[in-house]
Amino acid sequence: MSILDKAIRYSTVYRVSSHVIFWLVVFIVPQVPEGMSFRDALIDNAFCLAFYMMACYFVAYFIIPKLLKDDNYLVTMIYFIVGSYLISAFSRIMVVHVLEPIIRKPPFEQESIWEILTDIRQLIVVYFLQNFSLAWIFGFLKLVKDRYLIKQRTLVLEKEKAEAELHALKAQLNPHFLFNTLNNIYSLSLVNSPVTSKSIAGLSEILDHVLYRCKGKFVPISTEITLLKNYIDLEKLRYDERLEVNFTHSIDQDLDIAPLILLSIVENAFKHGAGEDIGRPSIAIHLTLSNGNFSFMVYNSFVPKDEEMPSDGIGLENVRKQLALIYPQNHEFKTYISESTFVTLLNIADLKTNKVQVSDESKMSFS
Repeated sequence: MSILDKAIRYSTVYRVSSHVIFWLVVFIVPQVPEGMSFRDALIDNAFCLAFYMMACYFVAYFIIPKLLKDDNYLVTMIYFIVGSYLISAFSRIMVVHVLEPIIRKPPFEQESIWEILTDIRQLIVVYFLQNFSLAWIFGFLKLVKDRYLIKQRTLVLEKEKAEAELHALKAQLNPHFLFNTLNNIYSLSLVNSPVTSKSIAGLSEILDHVLYRCKGKFVPISTEITLLKNYIDLEKLRYDERLEVNFTHSIDQDLDIAPLILLSIVENAFKHGAGEDIGRPSIAIHLTLSNGNFSFMVYNSFVPKDEEMPSDGIGLENVRKQLALIYPQNHEFKTYISESTFVTLLNIADLKTNKVQVSDESKMSFS
């Protein structure tokens, strides 16, 4: 966290104390005129500090917000002129009729209140410039802080929105997978297949993984490989020897990946490939991870119907949306047809770096 982040976080959480510290620093800045005692200098600094505070809070909390929110700049300018005049006149009255009797020895001449109110040149040249010189610095600091906090709030809201969308997509994906698998088991039960009970056991193991081991944003790739093997075994029970499945995988380290995405791609290959091919369908799955670069390719044969392109369906559409949310800058996902083979390709670059960015992600709290 940078020094700016720490300073803004402190001033946001400890708002009163940060203001007290700021004004203490202003107060202790040496402003001792020649020939003035230390006691009189403290009193003079206290009066000046009060005038500075009035000007600073007037500019930072009244004028600047009006400039940012209102379109009527003329009215805001009138407010500023009137307010500046009143603060300058009040400070001059307090100096002449309160401060000077305390720190000066009589006799000395004093201006009347009317003379003070009508001496515009003195109010502008001396008191306005003196009181409002610090106000612009104070207002600029507050403006920088407010812009920074708005930016941070926007980032937090965008992150929360993305997470909510991702959770909704996952909630849609799980029932979609369950619906298709139950349909497969139902088909087996209609013909009293002896592998029905084994299919139910396989589904139970898959659901255990989906419901209880995939609650985090990322899971190890090794667990996803195990899930794919269980799913393929479950589908093989339905197709027997008619279906040819080739699953190869090679990883040089067990990095994390978003859960269930690979399962959805493979499930789509079975549904729209083997599920619609009454001949001898084939599915080839190749998974590799090398130096943090992930590649996943699925080939499934399909039977063209009136030269129509096979649609992605709900499963792959959800995959696209999840990838856009989780890996917005470092993924490639595409589908295409090559000689009666439907190909799904997923590449994710630099998985290791992505994992570190997510784990180091910080949240700011605002008060």
